[in-house]
Order: sequence, then C-alpha cells, then structure tokens
Amino acid sequence: MSEKIIIIGANHAGTAALNTILDYYPDKEVTAFDANSNISFLGCGMALWIGGQISGPEGLFYSSKELLEAKGASIHMNTKVSSIDFEHKTLKAKCSSGDYYEQSYDKLILATGSIPVTLPLEGMDLENVQFVKLYQNAQDVIQKLEDPSIQKVTVIGAGYIGVELAEAFQRNGREVTLIDSAPGCLTSYYDDLFTRRMEKNLKEHGIHLAFGETVQKIEGIKKAEKVITNQSAYPADMVIFCAGFRPNTKLGDGKLEQFSNGAFLVNRRQETSIQDVYAIGDCATVYNNASQQTDYIALATNAVRSGIIAAHNACGTFLESPGVQGSNGISIWDLKMVSTGLSLQKAKKMGYDADAVDYEDYQKAGFMEHDNYKVVIRIVYDKKSRVILGAQLCSEYDISMAIHMFSMAIQEQVTIDKLKLFDLFFLPHFNQPYNYITMAALKAI
Repeated sequence: MSEKIIIIGANHAGTAALNTILDYYPDKEVTAFDANSNISFLGCGMALWIGGQISGPEGLFYSSKELLEAKGASIHMNTKVSSIDFEHKTLKAKCSSGDYYEQSYDKLILATGSIPVTLPLEGMDLENVQFVKLYQNAQDVIQKLEDPSIQKVTVIGAGYIGVELAEAFQRNGREVTLIDSAPGCLTSYYDDLFTRRMEKNLKEHGIHLAFGETVQKIEGIKKAEKVITNQSAYPADMVIFCAGFRPNTKLGDGKLEQFSNGAFLVNRRQETSIQDVYAIGDCATVYNNASQQTDYIALATNAVRSGIIAAHNACGTFLESPGVQGSNGISIWDLKMVSTGLSLQKAKKMGYDADAVDYEDYQKAGFMEHDNYKVVIRIVYDKKSRVILGAQLCSEYDISMAIHMFSMAIQEQVTIDKLKLFDLFFLPHFNQPYNYITMAALKAI
C-alpha cells in the first residue's frame, strides 16, 4: 500500500511540494486541500495588473487543479480543513457542498500561508475598504475602479506591497495617499540612504506621502470617505490596507511548537515538533544566515524552497535548507532597489557592532553614452569578524544580479576583505574596470 501524503494549502509552497512529490516520487499517494478556488496565484503581480502594466491576470497562475491531477494528485479546492488529529493522523475537512469528511495520512505538510494583519479601527466595515492579497481581492478592486467616482485612493502601509500599489493606483489614474506610522517607506529592508531615494521617486510621480502618522479611524456613511490619522484627515473613495501579514497557524495552535510571532517552528528539514508533520512557506520559520538565528521571513522564494525541502524529506530523501538571507527587490517607475541580509539600522538594533561602506558610480565605463546609470551600493559588515551582514543597491540599471553574489557571501560568511580585490570581469557594455563592488569594499580598509 502506497504512503499517503496530505498537503494543506496549494499556493507557492504547497505547489512546490506537490510538484516535487509528483515528479520524483510517483509511488506516493498525494492529496491537497485548499480553501481557495485557485492555485499558485503570483500575488506579486497584482499591482502590475491593477496598474495596467500587464494585460490581465492569466499569466499570474503557473499551475492548476487540472495540471496537478493530470500528474497524479488528488486536489480538493474550496475545501477547508477544520481540524487535525495529530495523534491518530487524521483530519476533517469541509467541502463546498457543506459536507464534512475525514481522511487519514502518513505524512502531513502544512502550507497554510499567511493572512493580512487587521487593525481594530472604526470604519473597517465600510464599503471600499479593501485588503489585497488573494486573486479575488485584486479582481474586486479592478471591478470597483470601473466606477469613475473612485478618484482618491489611500494606501495604509508603506512596505513593498503598499509602495507597489501606490504606483499601481497612480498609473490607473487615481490620486494616491500613502500612509505609514514609520518615518519612511520600506524601512524593514533599507537604510535611510535608500528609502529617501524611493520617497523622492514617489513624490515626483504625484504620490502624497504621510509618514510618521498613525491611522485612528475611517469615516463614511456607507462607503469610505475619509481616513483620520493622529495628525490629519485624508479624503478617500477607497482605502487599501497593507499593514503586513501574520502566519496562518490556527490548525496547529497549542499543538505544534511556535515561534514568537506564532509561526510553526521548524528545523532545516521543515520538520515541526510532531513527527511526520512538516510546515512550509509563510506559516513556518526559516533560518536566517545574516543573523545566525531562527527568523520569520515571508517571501515567495523562501516558500518555494521550503516546499521542495519538505517534499523530499517527507518522501524519505534527506535534504536540509542552507538557510536564507531574505533577498528581495522592488522596481517603482524604473527605480530599482534590491537588498539582502541586514540593513545597518537592523544590525545595530540586533546588537551587532556593525558598520557600512557606501559607494556611488556609473554602472558602465564613462565613455558609454547610452543606458548608463549611476548605482548606489551599501555593504553592511560586522566590525570585529569583518563578516558581511547585508547589502543594498539602487539604480535605474538592472543591478539585481549583484545581490545574488551578496546573498551567497552572507550564506558562506564571507568577510568584506575578500571582496576588495575580488576577480570581477570588465567589459564596457557591462561595468567599469574599477567596479563599484570592489571600490566599496576597499573603503572598509
């Protein structure tokens, strides 16, 4: 009799686990349950869809119930798992018809993801107060934007999603206000040197910034009309909440060991505190190589890798995560920013005796007259060990590949001194003989 593996959740982490099992272990009986009606939605593309930078949502799906079932899986959509009996290895699920049924498993993979953080504010139940996480959320927003009376959009939360949506609504022809209680945008990923550049970029494109302000309530009779902060009031025909996400761990609360924020605590094989139960994606922890400790970093890249790791281990093949660095990036009106590891601010807050070196120069040789943009780089390192803790880059040029090198450097605990005369090739079409990476590292002598 073949071993039964059940996966709860079929977005990025769950889909990666499903495909890994189906591709490498055809002898396994694999079943997935998902409370949603679709699989593998790339939420990072929602802002592109809302802003009209892509023609539609079709390309934001890379798998489906039909594709996975054609490979041998049993997929239950619109089916919510209501409870799990970890001792007897069974679960109960409620399907769209309202019927409950019970199913047993040999191995269980939890890929329950994350849910938006909600704020206990007056006015949250008004019309046109929106969260934007699921495909249905984006679809709802786009349909509402057909109403020409919706002219003023207020986005609450200036992390990656909030900044991307601010751009999207402005591209859609709306007046946009971006509010955050933090003193700037993207402060979880970048130091002031970079956040100020993004803020300047947003202002130049007509986004009204309201940072350092705390939202107190939303006013309106039936629909949202105004957002009230501790400092001001902003007219709003639509309010978008992007105040962050928290792990969706209701099914394991009190049964599985959890991290400080509630995420399922897992080891590098994605194993939870209960044997034969794995957790992957946004509901689980990661090992952060930059801080050298267990952490919570909700990124699609981490989700996919964790799904692959859990699938192999659940099927009997030993595979460990090398850890993550939290590598990320954003592109707003062609201003591209990428980072990995710890910012200088975060490193100091965590107790490191950290320092940083900054450098700014053109990407290509000076005589290259076309498509040659300046690059700003910051390398964060520990003063005592000299180990690289993080890096940030900003340019109109695509500098994304550079961050991959820094991600590997952090993973392997490379010192900044190793970069000083690192063998970086030169060709005028690509870079300069005195590359900005080398020049920044040399400043750390």
